[in-house]
Amino acid sequence: MKMNRLEELIHQDLKPYVRKIDAEAFYAEDYLKGIGEAGYLHSRNGLDESILLAQEVRVVEETAKVCMTTAFNLWCHLASLTYIRRSDNAYLKNEILPLLEEGKILGGTGLSNPMKYYAGLEVLHLKAKKVDGGYVVNGQLPSVSNLGPDHWFGIIAEVDEDQRVMAVVPCNAEGLTLKAKLEYMAVNGSATFSCAFNEVRIPEKWIVSHDVDRFIQKIRPAFVLYQIPLGLGVTEASITSVRQVCNKQGGCNQYLPIQPDELEAELRAIREEVYKIAKDPALPERVQELLKLRLRIVYLTSKASHAAMLHQGGAGYLQNSAPSRRLRESYFLVNLTPTVKHLEKMLN
Repeated sequence: MKMNRLEELIHQDLKPYVRKIDAEAFYAEDYLKGIGEAGYLHSRNGLDESILLAQEVRVVEETAKVCMTTAFNLWCHLASLTYIRRSDNAYLKNEILPLLEEGKILGGTGLSNPMKYYAGLEVLHLKAKKVDGGYVVNGQLPSVSNLGPDHWFGIIAEVDEDQRVMAVVPCNAEGLTLKAKLEYMAVNGSATFSCAFNEVRIPEKWIVSHDVDRFIQKIRPAFVLYQIPLGLGVTEASITSVRQVCNKQGGCNQYLPIQPDELEAELRAIREEVYKIAKDPALPERVQELLKLRLRIVYLTSKASHAAMLHQGGAGYLQNSAPSRRLRESYFLVNLTPTVKHLEKMLN
């Protein structure tokens, strides 16, 4: 699919609001819904799955070049699509998935805690009790992003020591309380909430999988893949920021230890590998490669955003400057599940 419409959406519904997103926690809902309305997320339009994945990765990357907060929201939405696309639940696939893909509703992912659970870092925060027609869930998730009144998001809850279930839940479910979280140093426009479950009834039609220990293997590759372009976009924007000032102050930036050619070479290598893997039908078998790329892009994004601050000098030190925003965004990427610590543990 051509990217002309995406450029229009970025110019019209994202660029004018970037400072407001960063400084005032503005949520770019129109842009996110516009992505779906433009057809960039449609799995039923005849596209091969690998081509669709590569297209969606590209949309995240182009968004992140302008605003990583909104690109992160898009990742959350894509994660929710992944859960349903990989499910065998006909109701979710036929009734909810089209609404998510077409931008009529938006989705979030509540899997930060479960992903850490499967890495041996945390216990599951949500508990489920089997009842007639479904489950009742109790517990609290400290932070789930890309939420709103008509949004849905994924959860994993423990039934007993031998079973965990996954579901998607609407934010207006009875017994579910959301509290906005706005104290972060970046990405406060990500519509992030703590979620308290008090006897929340989950009917069977919302269940993604009754055997999550196996199902998690089906969703992890795309979950990780969609995160990598967050770093690709911010790194590219940081390199552009470096090049903008290469001739200022008598060209003294040439003496700084990190130069744009070096950053571009590293970025090019990662980008080529990511898109190659995205188009590989054997994606589920390449999880380790994806985790390594995810770690590489985190370190490169940190390196590039730091370099941009050095090259921009005083101009970058302004509170509302683009380089300082990207520096803060890069620290968010460090702490996005799987975090750097999480990745280093998994790969060593």
